[in-house]
Amino acid sequence: MLIQQNETLSLAAAKAGLDVKTARKYRRLRRLPSELHKPRTWRTRKDAFVEVWGELSERLKANPGLEAKTLFEALQRKYPGRFADGQLRAFQRRVRVWRASEGPFKEVFFAQVHEPGRLGQSDFTHMSSMGVTINGRPFDHLMYHFVLTYSNWEAVTICFSESFESLREGLQNALWELGGVPDQHQTDRLSSAVRNLRKVRADGDSKSDSCDASESDSSRTDPQEEFTQRYQGLLDHYGLKGRKIQAGKANENGDVEQRHHRLKRALEQALLLRGHRNFADRADYEAFVRRLLIQLNAGRRQRLAQEIRVLRPLPERRLEACTRLRVRVDLGSLIHVDRNVYSVHSRLIGEKVEARLHVDHLEVWYAQKLVERLPRLRGRGKHRVHYRHIIDWLVRKPGAFENYRYREDLFPNSRFRMAYDTLTQSHGTGGVKAYLRILHLAARETESGVDDALRWLLDTGRSITPEAVEQFVRRGQRIDPPTEVTVEPADVSSYDDLLEHREVA
Repeated sequence: MLIQQNETLSLAAAKAGLDVKTARKYRRLRRLPSELHKPRTWRTRKDAFVEVWGELSERLKANPGLEAKTLFEALQRKYPGRFADGQLRAFQRRVRVWRASEGPFKEVFFAQVHEPGRLGQSDFTHMSSMGVTINGRPFDHLMYHFVLTYSNWEAVTICFSESFESLREGLQNALWELGGVPDQHQTDRLSSAVRNLRKVRADGDSKSDSCDASESDSSRTDPQEEFTQRYQGLLDHYGLKGRKIQAGKANENGDVEQRHHRLKRALEQALLLRGHRNFADRADYEAFVRRLLIQLNAGRRQRLAQEIRVLRPLPERRLEACTRLRVRVDLGSLIHVDRNVYSVHSRLIGEKVEARLHVDHLEVWYAQKLVERLPRLRGRGKHRVHYRHIIDWLVRKPGAFENYRYREDLFPNSRFRMAYDTLTQSHGTGGVKAYLRILHLAARETESGVDDALRWLLDTGRSITPEAVEQFVRRGQRIDPPTEVTVEPADVSSYDDLLEHREVA
């Protein structure tokens, strides 16, 4: 203090900007001005809510989730004209004070100590917000995301649904890339994967098992129980202890949830740096993501090395990432797999086939031979019927085509549909027979050849007939694809003529 520096009281007070009397008072009390301040215990204005607070507090006790604005609007409706909109903030402050002093207990989050090699967390995350396109088309997909909680080392696998096949493929990819197995694996409740496991059994005798397990004649099981058995089998194969978080408590899977956010932010920045979001094919996109993960994991090498030293070794082999379903081919030459419909060759009608359901495709096996490999349908209630499987009988029953449930699948592309519309408009029911003959020709010869023939006939305005299409295909005639545009070179002499006319003028 100035007065302790051999200053007089009046000089010290002047330097401090105080009156001499005030300085003398502080010296006598030997206390700082801040220590003499007393909190205000009175209100500057009347509490507008004191008369109604009793009923409001009872409401808050009964329903703590009520928001202050909701209660305030209820007050305005109950007491018209008594409470103005400008009083909302004062009411919100009063509710906030009540919650902090008398409200229910709030959930406490406890920071965890992570040990090397102890725990890996995984979850699915949707990536549609990234706006990625493949060859110009939107690529809607998910990622199975695996994270080691100690080092934050992470791995992802692109998938299209939260199915058990995606979980099994993603987990195995992560473990084999890591080169070892942690002690525990934690997930959410996996309710989506359980729902996706429910199957439509065409004749009631379908059964499922993993590709590495023998078939069983056991009766159908509850989807939850079946999923638990299959998931536990996956964990047992790798010696993992399974853990699940509580329902609605995503924070318990906090490491992988936080990595979702950081991964998407890093991917967004990488795409911005790249300049565009279009990729030539899926392999190109996967390579881009793989390079990004290598960069993200590069800064975790030291802590990852500590984890690797305590990881358990991998088993001798990995489980095949597919699910077997024994289904019967119905009279429509269709099989029902995972609540979707696929067609197979009509020769298999009435036979039992084995459908091997992979992450992104479906294999159909009969007598230990692969007879079909089809893209897996995404979602539920979808269908894929290929005309080659049923056209031999459809040309014999043309009347069944018009009201066929899966008729739209029998137009390989828009040109076939244009040909069908043209034929039916000009020939009526006879046009259906003509179109089916053209479709039969595409099955016997080449679909691309028939497509070229239809394009040529439509572009030239010629009549579309099965005979004209067959003649075009038999000749082996080829036309340039519509993407190839020929531009004749410009005659530059015309510019000379323009210049000469300008000089004359």
